[in-house]
Amino acid sequence: MKLKVKKLDELAIMPSYAHNQDAGLDLFSLDELIINPGESTLIHTGISIELPSGTQAQIRPRSGLALKHQVRAILYSLE
Repeated sequence: MKLKVKKLDELAIMPSYAHNQDAGLDLFSLDELIINPGESTLIHTGISIELPSGTQAQIRPRSGLALKHQVRAILYSLE
């Protein structure tokens, strides 16, 4: 499947695989901030992603962050 990604900000970093065997792409933030326990906030990536109908994008925490800081997954489903 080909993923269509558009940069909305010149500082945006395109999603990429860190390793060939990775199941998902790494997503990068334009924001440098601290999110305290129990808080939630919008994180700007500077990109727009077009997904094929019937698919979904999932944003998941890295395992080390999840374990150390109780970071949880956020799911976005597009129909």
